Amino acid sequence: MKIRTKLLTVVSAAGWLLPMSQALAGIDVAAGDWTIDFSGDVNGFYVDASCDHGANTAVIGGLACTGDNSAAVRNGLLPAALVFSATTRQDNFDVGVTIGFYPGINSSAAEGVNGPGLPAALQTPGIDARQAFFTFGDKSWGTVKMGRDIGLFGKDAILDDMTLLGVGTAGPGAAAPSNTSLGRIGIGYIYTDWEPQITYTTPTFNGFSASAGVFQPLDSGGYTTHTSPQFQVGASYSWGDPKTDTVTGKAWLDAVTQGAKANSSDISADNSAGKSTNFNGTAVDAGVKVDVAGFEGVLYGYSGKGIGTTGLFILATSASGDTRKSYGGYAQATYKINKLKIGLSYGISELKLANDEEAFAGSSNLLRRNSSGVFGLYYSLTKSITLVGEFVDSKAQAWDANSATEKDYVVGGILFF
Repeated sequence: MKIRTKLLTVVSAAGWLLPMSQALAGIDVAAGDWTIDFSGDVNGFYVDASCDHGANTAVIGGLACTGDNSAAVRNGLLPAALVFSATTRQDNFDVGVTIGFYPGINSSAAEGVNGPGLPAALQTPGIDARQAFFTFGDKSWGTVKMGRDIGLFGKDAILDDMTLLGVGTAGPGAAAPSNTSLGRIGIGYIYTDWEPQITYTTPTFNGFSASAGVFQPLDSGGYTTHTSPQFQVGASYSWGDPKTDTVTGKAWLDAVTQGAKANSSDISADNSAGKSTNFNGTAVDAGVKVDVAGFEGVLYGYSGKGIGTTGLFILATSASGDTRKSYGGYAQATYKINKLKIGLSYGISELKLANDEEAFAGSSNLLRRNSSGVFGLYYSLTKSITLVGEFVDSKAQAWDANSATEKDYVVGGILFF
């Protein structure tokens, strides 16, 4: 058995929420016909959250914290990670397996590692085992993946979010941190999530690649019956070689669609009220990232109906099952000077009322818009350690006059290995 370090590309993750492609010095172990890799990260941040404790701050689906201000030492958008992967070549197939464990530094409450934290004595953090999948394929025809891994829709939006290395919006759980912060989840993109799936990815042809898969369908409110899977597809094009070209970049396009039915008890209980017995949700997103010397720009947007906001199929319909439209996006610019990267980012996520809710818009405290602006400093202390400073100004607005603002001051760092 031989152990050595090597550079590899790893997809790390963000909380209940994920991961940027990051060159890491992983540990490579050669054992027989298998090559085994261990990689991961650890991070910690001090976050001072100034929360809105004024009147009329209740916003259903709002992501700005309310109540007393809070100070916390916590994880950022990424939890810690320990990722194990193994690859080999068998019978003309490239075979691989990955299992990823994502512990936090913050104590977990009864709701689990992705729920509110519990900052009290004699508590312990939890472990989010979000990755468990295997792959087989060949560079001539592509790769099949089976298991639990990151989704296709919204994946690149979070992987290219500069706050992936920091905190972004701390959110409603600022005073009791869980495994992760929000970053731009729900404030520029819908969280891609980690889902059971069977996915096929093509080889890369002159920079083009595509993926398509069937996924575990997700519940939405009382709609918990599924007679068909969730479908996701994605395509991307990359250009330029960072080693030789001044201008490099990528563009991508994704889609997700799913149907859901009310369970039999909900149908019988609500049929007299005219509740819809089923609905379909569909969304598309697109983005582009361009690198020119030390400058990097990202522009991303999404639009959907019956897809919800913040997470897939959250707040997707009215009480009667009428679908709500949602859309949003973010713009981001960073510039690197030696070891220091300076970044600015602004994003929004909007949720429209369903047709049967529009008459009550003036009295509805349902979310209308989450928005935030981020100023970030990211300093490469070593090739493994990045020190981070961020200022984040977030706002949640309801359809009535309610609104809440949050300001986060962030100092900390992250280490990849």
